[in-house]
Amino acid sequence: MKTQKETWFQKIENMHPYQTLMYLGMFGSGLIFLFLTVAFLASGYGNLEGLGFKMPRSFILSTIVIIFSGYTCSRMIHHYKDEAIGKLKNSLFTTFLLGVIFTALQIVGWKELTAMGIDFKGLPSGSFLYVLSGIHIFHLVGAMVFALIMIFQYNKREKDAIQNLIMLTNPFEKMRIELFSIYWYFMDLIWLTLFLIFVISF
Repeated sequence: MKTQKETWFQKIENMHPYQTLMYLGMFGSGLIFLFLTVAFLASGYGNLEGLGFKMPRSFILSTIVIIFSGYTCSRMIHHYKDEAIGKLKNSLFTTFLLGVIFTALQIVGWKELTAMGIDFKGLPSGSFLYVLSGIHIFHLVGAMVFALIMIFQYNKREKDAIQNLIMLTNPFEKMRIELFSIYWYFMDLIWLTLFLIFVISF
């Protein structure tokens, strides 16, 4: 007898509350970025050319950094499955560190924009450059704080063989790593999309 395939609604019902909250949060964040991006494109962004706008080098460097962070993040679940907690922790810390570097480069990028004469007091399209990148950083910082919490917990459990074993056999821990990775990829995708829009627009 064939088993009845789960409907989309049933799959949502069967999700862990943390999964549901994260996906709903990602959906809400996606809408915010969508509306702001549409507003940016409708704000007469072409006027920035007259101000000598060039893509800040720091934005370009930060794009490379966040792409690499997606790779280090992808290694986490593999290390967990291999029961290599030390490597898992290193991948998580590297991802966090790359997030810090990305954030620092974004701030430097804002200074580059200011040096070009693009700030909140000028054209609306210039303000949107700050708002879009700033909201993205705000979302990313949330993931970075969570990464720090996980690193602290792994350090604590690594010293206890029993706690270490429980962590490796706990489905919740695996789900937590997967949710963190999905959210980080989502942040990567959001920035890459914004960066491409910035490049194409100018």
